Amino acid sequence: MTGERGFRLAASKIVDLAEAEARARAWRESGSTIVYTNGCFDLLHAGHVRMLEAARGQGDALIVGMNSDESARRVKGPGRPVIRERERAEALAALECVDLVVVFGEETSLPVLQSLRPEVWVKGGDYQIDTVNQAERAFVEEYGGRVALTEHVQGVSTSDIIARIRKLSPNSD
Repeated sequence: MTGERGFRLAASKIVDLAEAEARARAWRESGSTIVYTNGCFDLLHAGHVRMLEAARGQGDALIVGMNSDESARRVKGPGRPVIRERERAEALAALECVDLVVVFGEETSLPVLQSLRPEVWVKGGDYQIDTVNQAERAFVEEYGGRVALTEHVQGVSTSDIIARIRKLSPNSD
């Protein structure tokens, strides 16, 4: 696959919520199980990739909800995200295990969950069932969906990577 063709394929996976809902409906009508996960995905790393691959293993189609720049800033604080929204979405969409990427502006992905109603909602292993967003969990369980947690990758997080970079940088604050 040439670079330009690969870029076009990845870019075609970045869709708005209405398009994601239409594709999820079509997949579901053909008997597919829809899996959804969400996060900021700033500084995409091995922990993210492992979680996404494990999420994809939970069903037939993986839709990733990604916090917009403004939303990520509200959730993670000033100075975040490090990587801009479009670049984060492109990196996620380039992964073979990801079928669609939807950028959302809210602090939680409840509106996306309400629209897509995935059969499985996956969260990373840094969560416990009682530490995931409980409104999102209640909604998923209410309509019969399942919450799945992936295995945690110890010592691999965006915050850890940023801390290591700051420690290495002679000009860090």
